[in-house]
Amino acid sequence: MSQFDRSGGVAPDGERADRIEGADPAAAPRTESRIPPAEVFAVLGNETRVETLHALLDLGGDESPVSFSELFERVDATDSANFSYHLDQLTGHFVRRRDDGYEFRAPGRKVVSAIFTGTLTERAQLGFFPADGSCHACGGDLHAWYVDDTLSIGCVDCGAIQVSYPFPAGALDGRSTDDLLDAFHHYVRHHYCLAADGVCPECAGTVETDLVRTPDEADQAVAVEHACRRCSYDLRSTVGLLLLDDADVLRFHADRGVDLSSAPFWTFDWCVSDAATTVVSEEPLRVRVTVACGGDEMRVGVDETGTVVETDGPEFDAV
Repeated sequence: MSQFDRSGGVAPDGERADRIEGADPAAAPRTESRIPPAEVFAVLGNETRVETLHALLDLGGDESPVSFSELFERVDATDSANFSYHLDQLTGHFVRRRDDGYEFRAPGRKVVSAIFTGTLTERAQLGFFPADGSCHACGGDLHAWYVDDTLSIGCVDCGAIQVSYPFPAGALDGRSTDDLLDAFHHYVRHHYCLAADGVCPECAGTVETDLVRTPDEADQAVAVEHACRRCSYDLRSTVGLLLLDDADVLRFHADRGVDLSSAPFWTFDWCVSDAATTVVSEEPLRVRVTVACGGDEMRVGVDETGTVVETDGPEFDAV
């Protein structure tokens, strides 16, 4: 479960949002300028320009403007005219020119973050290490591992996977394995909660959520699909992951001494398995998730759009 799949990309160059199927014309973006994807790589494919972005970061260009002379002194350019040419290529989309200097625009800051934190340039591996919780399938011990930019947590006995999700290699720097798992929990939880709220974790575009039947997957009868209409970011999960930020589910756990926002989500069987998910109706598809905590249970009804439509449990029955 919990696999991330980015199967597409941005809309074809020149295609407006109001021509994308299902888009709301009233919400069409007002684009100031646009760089074709191939041109982005061409702009950044130069050592002087990458060095300029690095210098802008070192000199605090994400907080206040940096002067031309300060940047030029930091960059190994042949002369000021040559440097000015390369800086001009960055200005507009990646860098903003002010009266008192240059500063990052959001895309430039993101490029710097990706390059100089190792997201695009580093590969790392980390062998098996223990993880909190027990296997939802057999109750065995859990271990985590990091390979191919993905952190996975699974059972050493039966091989069942609790979660597997892309995670930047920079997250491994300076962290113990416990700290790494804590960071992973918050990172993945944040992504799923954003997607459930209709916000793309990748581009902040509009995400549509649907419940889907998955008869071809032996371990998952019903899944949640999140799809961004803007960048084709796709995210699939169990139904339980939709409930991580639900107010009633949070309160149910808090009343029993469990902080659902900080406890590793993969330690809750209802969250990483659909064994606690029951199909209530097929047309439209609607399910009920039985959430257990502290010897009590609550039941949460979810409709075909991933919206919680009903909740009951011990304290709700008493009202």
